[in-house]
Amino acid sequence: MCIAVFLWRSHPLYPLLLLHNRDEYYSRPTEALAWWGSPRGRILGGRDVSAGGTWLACSRSGRMAFLTNVREVEMIPRARTRGDLPIQFLQSKKSPLEFALEAVEEAHQYNGYNLIVADFPSESMVYMTNRPKGDSNYVSEVSPGIHVLSNACLDSPWPKEQRLRDGFEELLDVYGDGEFPVKEMADRLMKNTIKDKDRSLLPGVYPPQLEYELSSVFVDTDFPLEKQKDYV
Repeated sequence: MCIAVFLWRSHPLYPLLLLHNRDEYYSRPTEALAWWGSPRGRILGGRDVSAGGTWLACSRSGRMAFLTNVREVEMIPRARTRGDLPIQFLQSKKSPLEFALEAVEEAHQYNGYNLIVADFPSESMVYMTNRPKGDSNYVSEVSPGIHVLSNACLDSPWPKEQRLRDGFEELLDVYGDGEFPVKEMADRLMKNTIKDKDRSLLPGVYPPQLEYELSSVFVDTDFPLEKQKDYV
Protein backbone atom coordinates (compact mmCIF):
# COMPACT_ATOMS: atom_id res chain seq x y z
CA MET A 1 0.00 0.00 0.00
CA CYS A 2 2.68 2.52 1.10
CA ILE A 3 2.50 5.91 2.78
CA ALA A 4 4.85 8.90 2.69
CA VAL A 5 5.18 12.29 4.33
CA PHE A 6 7.58 14.87 2.96
CA LEU A 7 8.73 18.46 3.27
CA TRP A 8 9.55 20.06 -0.08
CA ARG A 9 11.64 23.23 -0.52
CA SER A 10 10.71 24.64 2.88
CA HIS A 11 13.84 24.16 5.00
CA PRO A 12 17.24 25.90 4.80
CA LEU A 13 19.20 22.65 5.09
CA TYR A 14 17.05 20.13 3.23
CA PRO A 15 15.51 20.62 -0.22
CA LEU A 16 13.53 17.46 0.54
CA LEU A 17 12.88 15.55 3.74
CA LEU A 18 11.03 12.32 2.97
CA LEU A 19 9.79 9.50 5.21
CA HIS A 20 8.28 6.56 3.32
CA ASN A 21 6.82 3.19 4.32
CA ARG A 22 6.37 0.42 1.80
CA ASP A 23 3.60 -2.06 2.64
CA GLU A 24 4.00 -5.36 0.83
CA TYR A 25 3.52 -9.08 1.42
CA TYR A 26 6.38 -10.48 3.49
CA SER A 27 6.68 -13.35 1.01
CA ARG A 28 7.33 -11.05 -1.96
CA PRO A 29 11.09 -11.04 -2.62
CA THR A 30 12.80 -7.65 -2.39
CA GLU A 31 16.37 -6.48 -2.87
CA ALA A 32 17.73 -4.07 -0.26
CA LEU A 33 18.92 -0.53 -0.94
CA ALA A 34 21.77 -0.60 -3.46
CA TRP A 35 23.09 0.95 -6.65
CA TRP A 36 21.89 -0.80 -9.81
CA GLY A 37 21.20 -0.15 -13.49
CA SER A 38 23.48 0.68 -16.41
CA PRO A 39 26.73 2.61 -15.84
CA ARG A 40 25.22 5.74 -17.41
CA GLY A 41 21.94 5.45 -15.53
CA ARG A 42 22.85 4.32 -12.05
CA ILE A 43 19.91 4.19 -9.65
CA LEU A 44 19.93 3.99 -5.86
CA GLY A 45 16.95 2.24 -4.33
CA GLY A 46 15.34 -0.97 -3.25
CA ARG A 47 14.04 -3.31 -5.92
CA ASP A 48 11.08 -5.62 -6.31
CA VAL A 49 12.47 -8.97 -7.43
CA SER A 50 9.14 -10.27 -8.74
CA ALA A 51 8.53 -7.51 -11.28
CA GLY A 52 11.89 -5.71 -11.38
CA GLY A 53 10.56 -2.28 -10.46
CA THR A 54 11.00 0.00 -7.48
CA TRP A 55 8.79 2.05 -5.16
CA LEU A 56 11.38 4.70 -4.23
CA ALA A 57 14.70 5.54 -5.85
CA CYS A 58 17.04 8.36 -6.85
CA SER A 59 19.83 8.94 -9.36
CA ARG A 60 23.30 10.49 -9.29
CA SER A 61 22.03 13.35 -11.42
CA GLY A 62 19.74 14.63 -8.68
CA ARG A 63 16.44 13.03 -9.64
CA MET A 64 14.05 11.18 -7.34
CA ALA A 65 10.79 9.28 -7.76
CA PHE A 66 8.43 7.32 -5.56
CA LEU A 67 4.97 5.85 -5.92
CA THR A 68 2.05 4.38 -4.03
CA ASN A 69 -0.81 2.31 -5.33
CA VAL A 70 -4.43 3.46 -5.21
CA ARG A 71 -6.78 1.47 -3.00
CA GLU A 72 -9.28 -0.24 -5.28
CA VAL A 73 -11.00 -3.60 -5.66
CA GLU A 74 -11.12 -4.09 -9.43
CA MET A 75 -7.73 -4.71 -11.02
CA ILE A 76 -6.70 -4.65 -14.67
CA PRO A 77 -5.75 -8.12 -15.97
CA ARG A 78 -2.17 -8.25 -17.24
CA ALA A 79 -1.53 -4.63 -16.28
CA ARG A 80 1.95 -3.17 -16.69
CA THR A 81 4.02 -3.07 -13.52
CA ARG A 82 3.77 0.28 -11.75
CA GLY A 83 7.28 -0.11 -10.35
CA ASP A 84 8.69 0.64 -13.80
CA LEU A 85 7.47 4.23 -13.67
CA PRO A 86 10.09 5.58 -11.22
CA ILE A 87 12.82 3.85 -13.23
CA GLN A 88 11.58 5.37 -16.48
CA PHE A 89 11.74 8.84 -14.97
CA LEU A 90 15.18 8.39 -13.42
CA GLN A 91 16.61 7.15 -16.70
CA SER A 92 15.05 9.92 -18.77
CA LYS A 93 16.28 13.46 -19.35
CA LYS A 94 12.81 14.98 -19.43
CA SER A 95 11.69 17.50 -16.85
CA PRO A 96 9.24 16.17 -14.23
CA LEU A 97 6.36 17.93 -15.95
CA GLU A 98 7.34 16.71 -19.42
CA PHE A 99 7.68 13.16 -18.16
CA ALA A 100 4.32 13.23 -16.36
CA LEU A 101 2.45 14.66 -19.33
CA GLU A 102 3.84 11.90 -21.55
CA ALA A 103 3.25 9.18 -18.95
CA VAL A 104 -0.46 9.93 -18.68
CA GLU A 105 -0.87 8.85 -22.29
CA GLU A 106 -0.20 5.26 -21.20
CA ALA A 107 -1.69 5.52 -17.72
CA HIS A 108 -4.68 3.34 -18.64
CA GLN A 109 -2.33 0.35 -18.95
CA TYR A 110 -1.60 0.37 -15.21
CA ASN A 111 -3.60 -0.35 -12.11
CA GLY A 112 -4.21 2.66 -9.90
CA TYR A 113 -1.14 4.60 -8.82
CA ASN A 114 0.15 7.89 -7.47
CA LEU A 115 3.57 8.99 -8.69
CA ILE A 116 5.87 11.76 -7.45
CA VAL A 117 8.83 12.74 -9.63
CA ALA A 118 11.38 15.41 -8.76
CA ASP A 119 14.47 17.04 -10.22
CA PHE A 120 16.58 18.81 -7.60
CA PRO A 121 18.75 20.94 -9.92
CA SER A 122 15.65 22.57 -11.40
CA GLU A 123 13.74 22.55 -8.07
CA SER A 124 10.79 20.89 -9.78
CA MET A 125 8.43 18.27 -8.36
CA VAL A 126 5.31 16.89 -10.04
CA TYR A 127 2.48 14.64 -8.84
CA MET A 128 0.43 12.48 -11.16
CA THR A 129 -2.28 9.84 -10.73
CA ASN A 130 -4.40 7.70 -13.03
CA ARG A 131 -7.39 7.49 -10.71
CA PRO A 132 -10.32 7.76 -10.35
CA LYS A 133 -11.19 5.76 -13.43
CA GLY A 134 -13.08 7.64 -16.07
CA ASP A 135 -11.57 10.99 -15.13
CA SER A 136 -8.77 12.72 -16.95
CA ASN A 137 -5.40 11.68 -15.56
CA TYR A 138 -4.22 14.32 -13.14
CA VAL A 139 -0.86 16.09 -13.31
CA SER A 140 0.14 18.91 -10.98
CA GLU A 141 3.24 20.74 -9.78
CA VAL A 142 3.85 20.08 -6.07
CA SER A 143 3.97 23.27 -4.03
CA PRO A 144 6.57 23.87 -1.30
CA GLY A 145 5.52 22.65 2.14
CA ILE A 146 4.35 19.48 3.88
CA HIS A 147 2.54 16.81 1.91
CA VAL A 148 1.26 13.31 2.66
CA LEU A 149 0.63 10.58 0.12
CA SER A 150 -0.95 7.21 0.77
CA ASN A 151 -3.46 5.25 -1.30
CA ALA A 152 -5.81 8.04 -2.26
CA CYS A 153 -4.93 11.39 -3.83
CA LEU A 154 -2.12 13.61 -2.58
CA ASP A 155 -3.00 15.25 0.77
CA SER A 156 -6.25 13.31 1.13
CA PRO A 157 -8.14 13.59 4.46
CA TRP A 158 -7.75 9.93 5.44
CA PRO A 159 -7.29 9.66 9.24
CA LYS A 160 -3.90 7.96 9.16
CA GLU A 161 -2.60 10.58 6.75
CA GLN A 162 -3.75 13.32 9.09
CA ARG A 163 -2.09 11.61 12.07
CA LEU A 164 1.16 11.35 10.15
CA ARG A 165 0.99 14.99 9.05
CA ASP A 166 0.27 16.16 12.61
CA GLY A 167 3.19 14.18 14.03
CA PHE A 168 5.52 15.45 11.31
CA GLU A 169 4.50 19.06 11.95
CA GLU A 170 5.14 18.63 15.67
CA LEU A 171 8.70 17.45 15.02
CA LEU A 172 9.32 20.27 12.56
CA ASP A 173 8.31 22.73 15.26
CA VAL A 174 10.73 21.08 17.70
CA TYR A 175 13.79 21.12 15.43
CA GLY A 176 13.04 24.28 13.47
CA ASP A 177 15.75 25.28 11.00
CA GLY A 178 18.36 22.96 12.53
CA GLU A 179 19.43 19.45 11.61
CA PHE A 180 16.84 16.70 11.93
CA PRO A 181 17.52 13.34 13.61
CA VAL A 182 16.01 11.54 10.65
CA LYS A 183 16.28 8.01 12.06
CA GLU A 184 14.57 9.05 15.29
CA MET A 185 11.85 10.79 13.30
CA ALA A 186 11.31 7.70 11.17
CA ASP A 187 11.18 5.44 14.22
CA ARG A 188 8.65 7.68 15.92
CA LEU A 189 6.38 8.40 12.98
CA MET A 190 6.69 5.54 10.53
CA LYS A 191 6.51 2.68 13.03
CA ASN A 192 3.22 3.91 14.48
CA THR A 193 0.77 0.99 14.66
CA ILE A 194 -2.19 2.94 16.06
CA LYS A 195 -5.38 2.03 14.19
CA ASP A 196 -8.59 4.00 13.77
CA LYS A 197 -11.13 3.11 16.45
CA ASP A 198 -13.89 5.03 14.69
CA ARG A 199 -14.44 2.78 11.71
CA SER A 200 -16.97 5.18 10.23
CA LEU A 201 -14.01 7.38 9.24
CA LEU A 202 -12.31 4.67 7.18
CA PRO A 203 -12.32 4.95 3.37
CA GLY A 204 -14.76 2.08 2.85
CA VAL A 205 -13.12 0.66 -0.27
CA TYR A 206 -12.50 -2.73 1.35
CA PRO A 207 -14.59 -4.61 3.92
CA PRO A 208 -14.48 -3.06 7.43
CA GLN A 209 -12.02 -5.48 9.06
CA LEU A 210 -9.46 -5.13 6.29
CA GLU A 211 -9.85 -1.34 6.29
CA TYR A 212 -9.22 -1.40 10.03
CA GLU A 213 -6.05 -3.47 9.66
CA LEU A 214 -4.75 -1.03 7.04
CA SER A 215 -5.59 2.09 9.05
CA SER A 216 -2.22 2.43 10.80
CA VAL A 217 0.80 4.24 9.39
CA PHE A 218 2.82 1.06 9.92
CA VAL A 219 0.76 -1.89 8.67
CA ASP A 220 1.76 -4.76 10.93
CA THR A 221 -0.50 -7.44 9.47
CA ASP A 222 0.37 -9.60 6.48
CA PHE A 223 -2.66 -10.93 4.63
CA PRO A 224 -1.97 -14.07 2.58
CA LEU A 225 -3.12 -13.78 -1.02
CA GLU A 226 -5.99 -16.20 -0.54
CA LYS A 227 -7.16 -14.28 2.55
CA GLN A 228 -6.88 -11.00 0.67
CA LYS A 229 -9.16 -12.38 -2.04
CA ASP A 230 -11.68 -13.38 0.61
CA TYR A 231 -11.71 -9.85 1.98
CA VAL A 232 -12.06 -8.00 -1.29
